[in-house]
Amino acid sequence: MRAGSTSPSPRRARARRGEGERLRTQILEAAERLLIETGDEDAVSIRAVADAVGVTPPSIYLHFADKNELIFAICEKYFAELDRVTAAAAAGSDDPVESIILRGRGYVRFGLANPEPYRVLFMRKPTATPLPFQYEKIVGSSAFGHLVEDVGQAIAAGAIDGDPMMVSIGLWAAVHGITSLLISKPDFPWPELDPLIDHVTRAALFGVVVRP
Repeated sequence: MRAGSTSPSPRRARARRGEGERLRTQILEAAERLLIETGDEDAVSIRAVADAVGVTPPSIYLHFADKNELIFAICEKYFAELDRVTAAAAAGSDDPVESIILRGRGYVRFGLANPEPYRVLFMRKPTATPLPFQYEKIVGSSAFGHLVEDVGQAIAAGAIDGDPMMVSIGLWAAVHGITSLLISKPDFPWPELDPLIDHVTRAALFGVVVRP
């Protein structure tokens, strides 16, 4: 070897069976910790995640094309958690209308408990949101599907009037609106949380509730 030349960097050893998936899990866990602890997706850099896991940045790119893909891989699991939280809330009443109101309360509380993942999933610009998360992931999520089911059951019971999808979108718009405002304007003099959520949800339902 000529003087002054540098030896090539050692090639990364091929991961043994199962190690690649384990590393992917460690990357996701480290990135999620950063996202939750900082409350800011800007703090979740590829370098910061690599340092937290103890690997080099190129190791991250073996599993995720870029930071955006990593961020949404973290947040995807929150769709399942949103369904669990809202389903548990809705189970608090046998009355179909009250059950929908409780589901709305669970939705808002979930957003407030997970503000940064919620913002990433539902409050990002379309140009910064992967296409599946603009439509397919939301419509196909269990949380939205179960809302449509609950609304359909309330319609079938004669408690609500309208099209299940139309009514569900209206309800979602209402609870998302108050959730996004509570997250983005925390210093506004909001009234007590549960009565506020109930008011917003009941106001959205009032136009479709069947009255004697």
